[in-house]
This record gives sequence, structure tokens and C-alpha cells, in this order.
Amino acid sequence: MFNNLKSDINAILEKDPAANSKLEILLTYDSIKALIGYRISHKLHAWGFRLIPRLIMTHIKHVTGIDIHPAATIGKGLFIDHGCGVVIGETAEIGNNVVIYQGVTLGGTGKHVGKRHPTVKDNVMISAGAKILGPVIIGENSKIGAGSVVISNVPPHCTVVGVPGRVVRVFGQKVDELNQQKLPDPILDEFKRLNKRIQTLEELLGVQCCKYTITDELEGSDPIDSAQL
Repeated sequence: MFNNLKSDINAILEKDPAANSKLEILLTYDSIKALIGYRISHKLHAWGFRLIPRLIMTHIKHVTGIDIHPAATIGKGLFIDHGCGVVIGETAEIGNNVVIYQGVTLGGTGKHVGKRHPTVKDNVMISAGAKILGPVIIGENSKIGAGSVVISNVPPHCTVVGVPGRVVRVFGQKVDELNQQKLPDPILDEFKRLNKRIQTLEELLGVQCCKYTITDELEGSDPIDSAQL
């Protein structure tokens, strides 16, 4: 446990430019407080205790705003930056040297038992507000963009953005010309498609009404009722 704690502190020193000393991190960083509580409760959970680990992590959640289930599996060097609103579910697995920003959820998608939370491999960065849902796998060295919702597996060395999340970079190279400041909006796209379809139908209906009305007038019959078309 102490080796893991040392790795967690060193990870913060390496990745957070605001960190000045190990003592400062130990005394003031919510990430370390949450991980200390988690390491203790996880060990107790492994020994068969259930209530005490949950009580420990409930207290940690109230103090730090970080909600970690004692049964989750977390490797060395995890850095939870700021931390408020972070949720890590029961069957979540996190590798080594992972960075998680505030508002991130590693959650499930239903009430089924068994593996129902994400697996995050080594050296992954998950940006603020991202939601990773279900038993998906996030490959090593990948990055999840802020506010993304990931519901399918992500290959290694990829960058994911959007709702739902889509891969926009592999090994640092663009896979398309998606502007990350203008994320895809499938609902808006569908509205646009339907609106264009309606305009086309209205134009066709208007042409047919005019055609039949002129023809009927020339023949001396009643104008066609557009409702019959």
C-alpha cells in the first residue's frame, strides 16, 4: 500500500505544475486523501469485509467529492486532478499512470451483475466531464476528450471526442477533419435532413397542384383538391 501511495505522490509531482512538494500533496490534495482511503478500504474488502470499507469511502466522498467503490481495481500512479464529481464504479479497473480530471464517471449501464464498468489501461488521460459507460476497454496511451460519452471500446493510442465518442486521432494522426470545437450533433443533423426532405416534398406538391389546376381550368373542370394528392 505504501509503495502505491509513493507512486501516487510522485505522479502528482510529475504531472501537476502546481504541486510544490510531497508534504504539500500529502496534506492538501484530495486525490491523495481519496486514494489513501481507497487503498485501506480495498484491502479490507479483499479480506471479506463489506460494511466498513463502504463507510470509509462514504466519508471520503463527503470530504473530497470523489466516489470510489472499494471493490474497484486501481493501479499505481493515479492522479485525480481536482476530483470533484469523479465516480469510479465497483467493477472498474484502472491501470498505471492514469490521469482523471474532475467530473469523470466510470459507470455502468444497468442493473446486471458481473463486469459492468470500464477497464482503463495504462497511461490514459480522461478529460473533465467525460463519461465512460459499461464494460468497455480504453486502450493504453489513449486520450478521452472533455465531455465525451464513450460506450464502445477504444483502441490503444487513440484520441476520442464527441457524444457518442468517436476516434479522431490514432498515434497522433487525424483520421478525419473533425473540428474538436464543433463536435458532431446527430440529432441536429437528423432535423436538418428531415427539414430538407419536407422542403423537397412541398416543392413537388406545389408543382403538381399548379400543373393539375391549370389543366383542369383549360378543360373546364373543377380545380384539383390538393388534399387528394
